[in-house]
Amino acid sequence: MAEGAAGPPEPITRLIEAFHRLPGIGPKSAQRLAYHILRVPEHEAELLAGAIRDVKQRIRMCSICMNITESDPCSYCLDERRDGALICVVEQALDILSMERTAAFRGKYHVLHGVLNPMDGVGPEHIRLKELLARIGGGNVTEVIMATNPSLEGEATAMYVHRLLGPLGVRVTRLARGLPSGADLEYTDDLTLARAFEGRQEF
Repeated sequence: MAEGAAGPPEPITRLIEAFHRLPGIGPKSAQRLAYHILRVPEHEAELLAGAIRDVKQRIRMCSICMNITESDPCSYCLDERRDGALICVVEQALDILSMERTAAFRGKYHVLHGVLNPMDGVGPEHIRLKELLARIGGGNVTEVIMATNPSLEGEATAMYVHRLLGPLGVRVTRLARGLPSGADLEYTDDLTLARAFEGRQEF
């Protein structure tokens, strides 16, 4: 039997499997990406490998807001023009980019890095709630805006945070319902997101 007759060589198989583990990449897309890497000049493949290595080595979490950053604290936490009394709570660091495009929010952020999902074994101890409570405990925060996605898990997380912060006397609001049900903030247009901020509601 000729070498490789039973399938692609082992390094390509490993690369396909690595791409397939990425979110949103199916088996066919993983194969296409792997064979694309095989075709590109070696220096381009090295640039990709170097970029991945740099991200893992140089990017960290902000010790204040849990955003991803190269310097700690992050630029949002260091910006004295932003209102430290307002904290916008998001699921993922990527959501901050969506918020910033609207220019509707000039407070600070907190990234949970997930949402409550008992079916998948994700409880309060698995997301960055302890760090949020520590920030509230400082006494300078007057309002927490829950900007979790309008999904079942996002809503459950927002309600949990509301119950958690209620006894602390902090106002907890939710982005207005202009956001379509089940949609991710990442894919929401800027105008809708800006209006959701303006029309945020009490729980």
